[in-house]
Amino acid sequence: MTGENGAMVSLPLDPVPALPDGWSARVPTPEDLPALVTLGTARRTANRGSGSADPDAVTAEVLGRGSWTRRQAVAVDPAGRVRGWATVHDRAAGRTVVELTVDPDLPDPDADAVAAGLVPWLETVGLEYAAARGLAGTRLDALLDEGDERQRRWLEAAGYACTRTWLNMGRPVAAGEDPPGPRAGVVVRRVGVHELPDGTTLPVAEDLQAVHRVLEESFEDHWGSYRESFPEFAQRLREDPGHRWDHWWLALVEVDGAPMAGGALVSSVLPADAAGVEGTYLDYIGVHRRARGLGVAKALLHTMIRDAAERGRDRVALEVDADSPTAADGLYRSMGWQTRYVTQSWQRDTGHYRATR
Repeated sequence: MTGENGAMVSLPLDPVPALPDGWSARVPTPEDLPALVTLGTARRTANRGSGSADPDAVTAEVLGRGSWTRRQAVAVDPAGRVRGWATVHDRAAGRTVVELTVDPDLPDPDADAVAAGLVPWLETVGLEYAAARGLAGTRLDALLDEGDERQRRWLEAAGYACTRTWLNMGRPVAAGEDPPGPRAGVVVRRVGVHELPDGTTLPVAEDLQAVHRVLEESFEDHWGSYRESFPEFAQRLREDPGHRWDHWWLALVEVDGAPMAGGALVSSVLPADAAGVEGTYLDYIGVHRRARGLGVAKALLHTMIRDAAERGRDRVALEVDADSPTAADGLYRSMGWQTRYVTQSWQRDTGHYRATR
Protein backbone atom coordinates (compact mmCIF):
# COMPACT_ATOMS: atom_id res chain seq x y z
CA MET A 1 0.00 0.00 0.00
CA THR A 2 1.39 3.43 -0.95
CA GLY A 3 0.90 6.57 1.15
CA GLU A 4 0.48 10.16 -0.04
CA ASN A 5 4.24 10.76 -0.21
CA GLY A 6 4.85 7.58 -2.21
CA ALA A 7 6.29 5.63 0.72
CA MET A 8 5.09 2.10 1.41
CA VAL A 9 2.55 1.95 4.23
CA SER A 10 2.01 -1.37 5.99
CA LEU A 11 -1.51 -2.69 6.38
CA PRO A 12 -2.72 -2.98 9.98
CA LEU A 13 -2.54 -6.34 11.72
CA ASP A 14 -5.62 -7.99 13.17
CA PRO A 15 -5.07 -9.60 15.62
CA VAL A 16 -1.95 -7.87 16.90
CA PRO A 17 0.77 -10.02 18.57
CA ALA A 18 1.55 -9.12 22.19
CA LEU A 19 5.19 -8.02 21.95
CA PRO A 20 7.54 -6.52 24.57
CA ASP A 21 7.35 -2.82 25.45
CA GLY A 22 8.78 -0.66 22.68
CA TRP A 23 8.30 -3.37 20.03
CA SER A 24 5.67 -3.24 17.29
CA ALA A 25 4.19 -5.65 14.76
CA ARG A 26 2.85 -5.04 11.26
CA VAL A 27 2.27 -6.66 7.90
CA PRO A 28 5.52 -6.82 5.90
CA THR A 29 5.99 -4.47 2.95
CA PRO A 30 8.29 -4.70 -0.10
CA GLU A 31 10.74 -2.48 1.78
CA ASP A 32 11.15 -5.28 4.34
CA LEU A 33 12.37 -7.87 1.81
CA PRO A 34 16.13 -7.30 2.37
CA ALA A 35 15.66 -7.59 6.13
CA LEU A 36 13.65 -10.80 5.74
CA VAL A 37 16.32 -12.32 3.49
CA THR A 38 18.91 -11.39 6.12
CA LEU A 39 16.80 -12.99 8.86
CA GLY A 40 16.34 -16.19 6.88
CA THR A 41 20.04 -16.41 6.08
CA ALA A 42 21.00 -15.84 9.73
CA ARG A 43 18.65 -18.61 10.85
CA ARG A 44 20.09 -21.10 8.34
CA THR A 45 23.65 -20.17 9.24
CA ALA A 46 22.99 -20.50 12.97
CA ASN A 47 21.40 -23.95 12.65
CA ARG A 48 23.10 -25.53 9.63
CA GLY A 49 26.46 -23.80 9.68
CA SER A 50 25.87 -22.32 6.22
CA GLY A 51 23.12 -21.51 3.76
CA SER A 52 21.31 -18.46 2.56
CA ALA A 53 17.68 -17.50 2.02
CA ASP A 54 16.64 -17.22 -1.63
CA PRO A 55 15.56 -13.60 -2.31
CA ASP A 56 13.16 -14.75 -5.03
CA ALA A 57 11.52 -17.24 -2.68
CA VAL A 58 11.14 -14.60 0.05
CA THR A 59 9.63 -12.18 -2.47
CA ALA A 60 7.20 -14.84 -3.68
CA GLU A 61 6.13 -15.63 -0.14
CA VAL A 62 5.51 -12.00 0.79
CA LEU A 63 4.23 -10.59 -2.49
CA GLY A 64 3.72 -13.45 -4.96
CA ARG A 65 0.56 -14.96 -6.39
CA GLY A 66 0.22 -17.29 -3.40
CA SER A 67 0.63 -14.61 -0.76
CA TRP A 68 -3.15 -14.35 -0.46
CA THR A 69 -3.14 -17.78 1.22
CA ARG A 70 -0.81 -16.46 3.93
CA ARG A 71 -1.03 -13.98 6.76
CA GLN A 72 2.23 -12.56 7.99
CA ALA A 73 3.62 -10.35 10.72
CA VAL A 74 7.03 -8.82 11.24
CA ALA A 75 8.27 -7.89 14.73
CA VAL A 76 10.10 -4.55 14.85
CA ASP A 77 12.40 -3.62 17.72
CA PRO A 78 12.49 -0.17 19.40
CA ALA A 79 15.23 0.92 16.99
CA GLY A 80 13.02 0.16 13.98
CA ARG A 81 14.80 -3.05 12.91
CA VAL A 82 12.85 -6.10 11.74
CA ARG A 83 13.93 -8.86 14.14
CA GLY A 84 11.13 -11.42 13.74
CA TRP A 85 8.87 -12.84 11.03
CA ALA A 86 5.81 -15.05 11.50
CA THR A 87 3.82 -16.67 8.67
CA VAL A 88 0.58 -18.67 8.67
CA HIS A 89 -0.19 -20.59 5.47
CA ASP A 90 -3.68 -21.97 4.85
CA ARG A 91 -2.33 -25.11 3.16
CA ALA A 92 -5.47 -27.26 2.99
CA ALA A 93 -8.60 -28.12 4.99
CA GLY A 94 -7.41 -29.18 8.43
CA ARG A 95 -3.75 -28.30 7.86
CA THR A 96 -2.13 -24.95 8.57
CA VAL A 97 1.60 -24.47 8.05
CA VAL A 98 3.22 -22.00 10.44
CA GLU A 99 6.72 -20.57 10.38
CA LEU A 100 8.56 -18.43 12.90
CA THR A 101 11.94 -16.73 12.52
CA VAL A 102 13.47 -14.68 15.32
CA ASP A 103 16.86 -13.05 14.85
CA PRO A 104 19.49 -15.48 16.21
CA ASP A 105 21.53 -12.49 17.36
CA LEU A 106 18.88 -11.49 19.88
CA PRO A 107 19.82 -12.53 23.43
CA ASP A 108 17.69 -15.38 24.75
CA PRO A 109 15.54 -13.24 27.11
CA ASP A 110 14.63 -10.84 24.29
CA ALA A 111 14.07 -13.62 21.76
CA ASP A 112 11.90 -15.52 24.24
CA ALA A 113 9.76 -12.43 24.83
CA VAL A 114 9.26 -11.89 21.07
CA ALA A 115 8.41 -15.56 20.53
CA ALA A 116 5.95 -15.42 23.45
CA GLY A 117 3.94 -12.92 21.40
CA LEU A 118 4.30 -14.47 17.96
CA VAL A 119 3.64 -18.15 18.78
CA PRO A 120 0.09 -17.54 20.12
CA TRP A 121 -0.55 -15.25 17.14
CA LEU A 122 0.23 -18.14 14.79
CA GLU A 123 -2.41 -20.29 16.48
CA THR A 124 -5.03 -17.54 16.55
CA VAL A 125 -4.68 -16.90 12.84
CA GLY A 126 -4.64 -20.63 12.11
CA LEU A 127 -7.96 -21.00 13.92
CA GLU A 128 -9.39 -18.10 11.92
CA TYR A 129 -8.44 -19.88 8.69
CA ALA A 130 -10.05 -23.07 9.99
CA ALA A 131 -13.25 -21.24 10.87
CA ALA A 132 -13.40 -19.76 7.37
CA ARG A 133 -13.36 -23.35 6.06
CA GLY A 134 -16.14 -24.34 8.44
CA LEU A 135 -13.82 -26.31 10.74
CA ALA A 136 -13.68 -26.19 14.52
CA GLY A 137 -9.90 -26.62 14.59
CA THR A 138 -6.83 -27.42 12.55
CA ARG A 139 -3.43 -29.05 12.72
CA LEU A 140 -0.62 -26.51 13.06
CA ASP A 141 2.50 -27.76 11.32
CA ALA A 142 5.92 -26.16 11.84
CA LEU A 143 9.23 -27.22 10.28
CA LEU A 144 12.48 -26.43 12.05
CA ASP A 145 16.11 -27.42 11.79
CA GLU A 146 17.21 -30.23 14.07
CA GLY A 147 19.30 -28.60 16.77
CA ASP A 148 17.34 -25.32 16.80
CA GLU A 149 16.96 -25.47 20.56
CA ARG A 150 15.37 -22.06 20.97
CA GLN A 151 12.55 -22.79 18.54
CA ARG A 152 12.11 -26.28 19.96
CA ARG A 153 11.68 -24.75 23.40
CA TRP A 154 9.11 -22.22 22.19
CA LEU A 155 7.01 -24.80 20.32
CA GLU A 156 7.20 -27.36 23.11
CA ALA A 157 5.95 -24.79 25.61
CA ALA A 158 3.00 -24.04 23.30
CA GLY A 159 1.94 -27.69 23.14
CA TYR A 160 3.62 -28.75 19.89
CA ALA A 161 5.29 -32.16 19.64
CA CYS A 162 7.99 -33.45 17.30
CA THR A 163 6.23 -35.90 14.98
CA ARG A 164 8.67 -36.60 12.16
CA THR A 165 12.28 -36.23 11.05
CA TRP A 166 13.30 -35.37 7.51
CA LEU A 167 16.62 -35.97 5.78
CA ASN A 168 17.60 -33.19 3.41
CA MET A 169 19.85 -34.90 0.87
CA GLY A 170 21.99 -33.77 -2.03
CA ARG A 171 23.69 -35.46 -4.96
CA PRO A 172 26.22 -33.98 -7.40
CA VAL A 173 25.45 -34.13 -11.10
CA ALA A 174 28.37 -34.62 -13.47
CA ALA A 175 28.52 -32.95 -16.85
CA GLY A 176 27.34 -35.39 -19.50
CA GLU A 177 25.98 -37.85 -16.93
CA ASP A 178 23.72 -40.36 -18.67
CA PRO A 179 21.97 -42.77 -16.26
CA PRO A 180 20.39 -45.96 -17.56
CA GLY A 181 16.94 -45.87 -19.09
CA PRO A 182 13.82 -47.51 -17.64
CA ARG A 183 13.12 -51.22 -17.64
CA ALA A 184 11.09 -52.76 -20.43
CA GLY A 185 7.43 -51.95 -19.95
CA VAL A 186 8.06 -48.59 -18.26
CA VAL A 187 7.88 -45.35 -20.24
CA VAL A 188 8.76 -41.99 -18.70
CA ARG A 189 7.70 -38.76 -20.39
CA ARG A 190 7.14 -35.13 -19.56
CA VAL A 191 3.58 -33.93 -19.16
CA GLY A 192 2.18 -32.97 -22.53
CA VAL A 193 1.79 -29.38 -23.71
CA HIS A 194 -0.53 -27.47 -26.05
CA GLU A 195 1.14 -25.18 -28.58
CA LEU A 196 -0.62 -21.80 -28.62
CA PRO A 197 -0.81 -19.48 -31.66
CA ASP A 198 1.54 -16.96 -30.02
CA GLY A 199 4.28 -19.59 -29.69
CA THR A 200 3.80 -20.20 -25.97
CA THR A 201 2.69 -23.50 -24.49
CA LEU A 202 0.29 -24.68 -21.81
CA PRO A 203 0.47 -28.05 -20.07
CA VAL A 204 -2.20 -30.63 -20.85
CA ALA A 205 -4.69 -30.54 -17.98
CA GLU A 206 -5.29 -34.29 -18.15
CA ASP A 207 -1.58 -34.97 -17.58
CA LEU A 208 -1.37 -32.54 -14.65
CA GLN A 209 -4.39 -34.15 -13.06
CA ALA A 210 -2.81 -37.58 -13.60
CA VAL A 211 0.32 -36.43 -11.74
CA HIS A 212 -1.80 -35.16 -8.86
CA ARG A 213 -3.86 -38.34 -8.75
CA VAL A 214 -0.81 -40.63 -8.73
CA LEU A 215 0.84 -38.63 -5.94
CA GLU A 216 -2.36 -38.57 -3.87
CA GLU A 217 -2.88 -42.32 -4.21
CA SER A 218 0.80 -43.15 -3.73
CA PHE A 219 0.94 -41.42 -0.35
CA GLU A 220 -2.36 -42.68 1.07
CA ASP A 221 -0.52 -45.08 3.38
CA HIS A 222 2.26 -42.66 4.35
CA TRP A 223 2.57 -40.66 7.55
CA GLY A 224 0.83 -37.31 7.60
CA SER A 225 -1.06 -37.90 4.37
CA TYR A 226 -3.99 -35.55 3.84
CA ARG A 227 -6.13 -34.76 0.84
CA GLU A 228 -5.25 -31.64 -1.11
CA SER A 229 -7.45 -30.63 -4.02
CA PHE A 230 -5.91 -30.37 -7.47
CA PRO A 231 -6.36 -26.56 -7.67
CA GLU A 232 -4.64 -26.14 -4.27
CA PHE A 233 -1.83 -28.50 -5.30
CA ALA A 234 -1.16 -26.84 -8.66
CA GLN A 235 -1.44 -23.30 -7.29
CA ARG A 236 0.92 -24.02 -4.41
CA LEU A 237 3.62 -25.44 -6.67
CA ARG A 238 3.29 -22.58 -9.12
CA GLU A 239 4.10 -20.15 -6.29
CA ASP A 240 7.68 -21.46 -6.21
CA PRO A 241 9.99 -19.20 -8.29
CA GLY A 242 11.71 -22.38 -9.48
CA HIS A 243 8.52 -23.93 -10.85
CA ARG A 244 8.62 -25.11 -14.48
CA TRP A 245 5.94 -27.20 -16.21
CA ASP A 246 8.65 -29.09 -18.13
CA HIS A 247 9.90 -30.45 -14.79
CA TRP A 248 6.76 -32.57 -14.32
CA TRP A 249 7.04 -36.23 -15.37
CA LEU A 250 4.75 -39.25 -15.70
CA ALA A 251 5.78 -42.92 -15.71
CA LEU A 252 3.44 -45.16 -17.71
CA VAL A 253 3.30 -48.91 -17.04
CA GLU A 254 1.13 -51.86 -17.99
CA VAL A 255 -0.76 -53.43 -15.11
CA ASP A 256 -3.10 -56.38 -15.62
CA GLY A 257 -2.88 -55.88 -19.36
CA ALA A 258 -3.91 -52.22 -19.31
CA PRO A 259 -1.74 -49.07 -19.40
CA MET A 260 -1.82 -46.80 -16.38
CA ALA A 261 0.02 -43.84 -14.88
CA GLY A 262 2.14 -45.75 -12.39
CA GLY A 263 4.41 -42.98 -11.15
CA ALA A 264 4.94 -39.23 -11.17
CA LEU A 265 7.73 -36.79 -10.37
CA VAL A 266 7.64 -33.03 -9.90
CA SER A 267 10.88 -31.06 -9.69
CA SER A 268 11.89 -27.40 -9.81
CA VAL A 269 14.92 -25.17 -10.35
CA LEU A 270 17.29 -24.49 -7.46
CA PRO A 271 18.87 -21.02 -7.39
CA ALA A 272 22.44 -20.71 -8.58
CA ASP A 273 25.09 -21.61 -5.99
CA ALA A 274 28.30 -19.71 -5.18
CA ALA A 275 29.74 -20.92 -8.50
CA GLY A 276 26.77 -19.50 -10.37
CA VAL A 277 25.34 -22.92 -11.32
CA GLU A 278 21.69 -23.85 -10.86
CA GLY A 279 20.47 -27.16 -9.47
CA THR A 280 17.31 -29.27 -9.55
CA TYR A 281 15.07 -29.90 -6.54
CA LEU A 282 12.88 -32.98 -6.25
CA ASP A 283 9.57 -31.72 -4.90
CA TYR A 284 7.56 -34.95 -5.19
CA ILE A 285 7.97 -38.50 -6.40
CA GLY A 286 5.31 -41.17 -6.03
CA VAL A 287 4.78 -44.70 -7.30
CA HIS A 288 1.30 -46.17 -7.24
CA ARG A 289 1.13 -49.34 -5.14
CA ARG A 290 -0.01 -51.34 -8.19
CA ALA A 291 3.15 -50.32 -10.04
CA ARG A 292 5.70 -50.95 -7.29
CA GLY A 293 8.52 -53.41 -7.94
CA LEU A 294 8.80 -52.45 -11.62
CA GLY A 295 11.68 -50.00 -11.25
CA VAL A 296 9.43 -46.95 -11.69
CA ALA A 297 11.08 -44.84 -8.96
CA LYS A 298 14.57 -45.42 -10.36
CA ALA A 299 13.35 -44.66 -13.87
CA LEU A 300 11.91 -41.33 -12.75
CA LEU A 301 15.01 -40.42 -10.73
CA HIS A 302 17.35 -41.34 -13.60
CA THR A 303 15.24 -39.18 -15.91
CA MET A 304 15.51 -36.21 -13.56
CA ILE A 305 19.29 -36.65 -13.19
CA ARG A 306 19.75 -36.90 -16.95
CA ASP A 307 17.61 -33.79 -17.45
CA ALA A 308 19.67 -31.88 -14.87
CA ALA A 309 22.91 -32.87 -16.61
CA GLU A 310 21.55 -31.82 -20.00
CA ARG A 311 20.65 -28.43 -18.56
CA GLY A 312 24.17 -27.95 -17.16
CA ARG A 313 23.13 -28.21 -13.52
CA ASP A 314 25.54 -29.44 -10.88
CA ARG A 315 23.33 -30.95 -8.15
CA VAL A 316 19.98 -32.51 -7.28
CA ALA A 317 18.48 -32.04 -3.80
CA LEU A 318 15.49 -33.56 -2.04
CA GLU A 319 13.81 -34.14 1.33
CA VAL A 320 12.77 -37.60 2.52
CA ASP A 321 11.01 -39.01 5.55
CA ALA A 322 13.66 -40.63 7.76
CA ASP A 323 11.10 -43.36 8.58
CA SER A 324 9.68 -43.80 5.09
CA PRO A 325 7.68 -47.05 4.86
CA THR A 326 9.16 -47.62 1.41
CA ALA A 327 12.75 -47.13 2.68
CA ALA A 328 13.16 -44.36 0.10
CA ASP A 329 16.23 -42.97 1.88
CA GLY A 330 18.04 -46.25 1.18
CA LEU A 331 17.23 -45.95 -2.52
CA TYR A 332 18.54 -42.39 -2.61
CA ARG A 333 21.76 -43.35 -0.85
CA SER A 334 22.31 -46.19 -3.31
CA MET A 335 22.03 -43.62 -6.13
CA GLY A 336 24.54 -41.19 -4.65
CA TRP A 337 22.52 -38.90 -2.39
CA GLN A 338 23.95 -37.94 1.01
CA THR A 339 22.31 -36.20 3.96
CA ARG A 340 23.30 -32.53 4.22
CA TYR A 341 21.12 -31.46 7.15
CA VAL A 342 18.09 -32.68 9.11
CA THR A 343 14.75 -31.00 9.81
CA GLN A 344 11.82 -31.89 12.05
CA SER A 345 8.04 -31.52 11.86
CA TRP A 346 6.49 -30.13 15.03
CA GLN A 347 2.72 -30.25 15.20
CA ARG A 348 -0.15 -29.20 17.42
CA ASP A 349 -3.82 -30.13 17.03
CA THR A 350 -5.95 -27.19 18.10
CA GLY A 351 -9.12 -29.24 18.50
CA HIS A 352 -11.55 -31.24 16.45
CA TYR A 353 -11.25 -30.89 12.69
CA ARG A 354 -12.66 -32.86 9.82
CA ALA A 355 -10.49 -35.84 8.88
CA THR A 356 -9.02 -35.28 5.42
CA ARG A 357 -7.97 -38.81 4.60
